[in-house]
Amino acid sequence: MPANAPEKHGFNAARLNRIDAFLKDKYLDSGLLPNAQLLISRGGEIVHFSHQGAANEGSQKSVNQETIYRIASMTKPITSVGFMMLVEEGKVAVDTPVADVLPEFKDAGVYVSGGDGAPFVTAPATAPMRMLDLLRHTSGLTYGFQNRTHIDAGYRAGKVDIDRVDNWFAGKDMNWFVGELSKYPLEFNPGEAWNYSLATDVLGAVIERVSGMPLDVYLSEKIFAPLGMKDTAFMVPEGKTDRLADCYFWRGAEKGRVMYDRASESRWRQKPDVFSGGGGLVSTALDYHRFCLMCANGGELDGARILGRKTLDLMTMNHLPGNADLTDLSRSLFSEAQNAGTGFGLGFAVTVDVAKTMVPGSVGEYHWGGMFSTSFFIDPVEELHMVFMTQLSPSWIHSIRRELKTMIYAAMT
Repeated sequence: MPANAPEKHGFNAARLNRIDAFLKDKYLDSGLLPNAQLLISRGGEIVHFSHQGAANEGSQKSVNQETIYRIASMTKPITSVGFMMLVEEGKVAVDTPVADVLPEFKDAGVYVSGGDGAPFVTAPATAPMRMLDLLRHTSGLTYGFQNRTHIDAGYRAGKVDIDRVDNWFAGKDMNWFVGELSKYPLEFNPGEAWNYSLATDVLGAVIERVSGMPLDVYLSEKIFAPLGMKDTAFMVPEGKTDRLADCYFWRGAEKGRVMYDRASESRWRQKPDVFSGGGGLVSTALDYHRFCLMCANGGELDGARILGRKTLDLMTMNHLPGNADLTDLSRSLFSEAQNAGTGFGLGFAVTVDVAKTMVPGSVGEYHWGGMFSTSFFIDPVEELHMVFMTQLSPSWIHSIRRELKTMIYAAMT
């Protein structure tokens, strides 16, 4: 897909092109990343779309606009939009207690002691877990991979960590996941702190219960089909498997990149038993670009109305208590965003103080990323958004996201 003239959209073309040279020199030639795809859009038009690096090990074929990527936690904003569509239909509300839809969480208590073989001791929660808490990660849930507490150790031992790809194919279903997860204590009272967690996976279960549809069918019918996101799904169908990129894991400077999920043998070629609303989707840069366009357009794209404009406004406000940022409230060892100057809305991280982020941007910009180092941001002030794709886990080992943002804003005239 050709890009429009950058100069007509307020960019210096030479400065945009130096981003590609930077990616090649620092990340591709060094072997830090297997490939890099960068899409930049302004005013609804693509102004830069570049592709570098091989899609698959042992192949000379470069990634291109057809390449399919595992987007991991970039699934979360899509699931959150799907939930807010149900809110607009009056079927559920942002402040609805989770237990009203998932009664398994009715007696969820807060951790006091126990674990590591000892029974958990809990205290009653001081506030109910609400849908708001799932959307903004203040639910008291956690992720087992954080290796912080007895609770996430319990998740790992009980194999309820739906972020683990193997658990999607364990012959279970969403009801099993909710039932097992609800047996573990909350790390804190809902609304008391921020912790990156399985909350959006639970939100996917809420969507299934409220809509009466499997999550994959719901997202396909309500979002992907209307928006023309033809390559976004929880699996790669047989006719598209040759477009899936290999995915790698970083084993440190000594071992470098090792294969995590080879495209020819990928688990994403199978339909999962449990659909991870927090991290299970595959997509392309062009598909996610269409999702970003819909958001930037106030919930509509090419005549397809997904959400109301004021609903998008609500989603992209900071909903952390006291208008705090993640530095004030986070107990998480991991986030797909810079904590300082960053709040959290209903499914997106939101920039609340540009100076504190120490990266160029705008107040009200919203964004997120995925475990395999994919990322996006939408800046309503500048009518700008970016989609970046590659396939390397974990996402926190390189500073590429802040480097890309800095260089993109530096190219604006």
